[in-house]
Amino acid sequence: MNIIASKKTQRMATSIFTELVDRKREAMKKGIEVIDLSVGSPNMPPSETVVDTLVQYSKDTTKYGYTLKGIDEFNIAVSYFYKHRYGIELDSQTEVLQLMGSQDGLSHLAMAMIDPGDYVLVPDPGYPIYEHSVLIAGGIIHPMPLLEKNGYLPQLDEIPQEVLHKTKMMIISYPGNPVTALASQEFFEEVIEFAKKYNILVVHDFAYSELIFDENPQISFMSVKGAKEVGIEFNSLSKTFNMAGCRIGYVIGNNEAIKILASFKSNIDYGIFYPIQKAAVTALTSDYSVLREQVKEYEKRRDTLIAGLEKGGWKVTKSPATMFIWTKIPSGWSSRQFAFELIEKAGVAVVPGDAFGAQGEGYVRMALVQSPEKLAIAAERIQEFLQTVRV
Repeated sequence: MNIIASKKTQRMATSIFTELVDRKREAMKKGIEVIDLSVGSPNMPPSETVVDTLVQYSKDTTKYGYTLKGIDEFNIAVSYFYKHRYGIELDSQTEVLQLMGSQDGLSHLAMAMIDPGDYVLVPDPGYPIYEHSVLIAGGIIHPMPLLEKNGYLPQLDEIPQEVLHKTKMMIISYPGNPVTALASQEFFEEVIEFAKKYNILVVHDFAYSELIFDENPQISFMSVKGAKEVGIEFNSLSKTFNMAGCRIGYVIGNNEAIKILASFKSNIDYGIFYPIQKAAVTALTSDYSVLREQVKEYEKRRDTLIAGLEKGGWKVTKSPATMFIWTKIPSGWSSRQFAFELIEKAGVAVVPGDAFGAQGEGYVRMALVQSPEKLAIAAERIQEFLQTVRV
């Protein structure tokens, strides 16, 4: 029997993370202890109150059936969180939708919204699901280059008119992944006017909304006047509350777009485990002091890693947000060569920038998912590696 993947699947390369895992295993077979800075999976635990809530409701054997959709308490908790953290009023019934993580939501949104032949404006570099979701839906990708010289903001006036008249959706993310830049309110205002002019749905990924450093402002796209008219915003409990494995997130904003996505989801899933929903409610409505402490920890990790790398002569860009460092690599390497050599010769795993798009070539992404002590060791190993190859 000749089993062949669809053309859409064939267009998607094997995930770089799978390749990194294979190379990591090979290094470990050689006795190398690898410090993994590749996958952005938080290594800090949820708060005790969140864990206690999950345990409490997991013991209730009546809560093991289908939930079908988000419980009302969850939607109300999201509205509460957005009101208290970003000053945004939401209708919990029509402007909030629960998701099995923002990645699932983004992929489902494309399938719900995009027809073959529709264009989608996608950041380059950008998180892989942005591009892959469009490919799955049969849409056409138009990359928006995010260049360091432009502050990693897309130049909207450079997008061809013939593309714009066929564009149905654009995806942006500030602070983003892998690019850790922040956007100003003025930029968001420009995006809103742009979307109105060309009738484009704006999709803002705000998964790192609570990992913003150095007292920089937290600007939700939805806080800008007119945003609800043209867009929606995805968010998640994965990074904010260290609940990545629970797979729960949400989207807020334009009620028509949310209604379409909700209708699509009603045909493909049966809801999230009730105890996880209750734990999420606890997280969204609890004391937010834990978020401030978490930011301090990530700032410490960032500063530790950067200081160590700069001792070895590698000038690294200081991330203003997220759990990543996105920076140029030393000259003389491709991104993949550099990343793979680091695993094999230094025992440190990072992600090559080209995994996130053509504009990522010449960069790497490092995840701050180890303790400051482990990050200091990683920096020392990279220093030694760089000194060796320069000899």
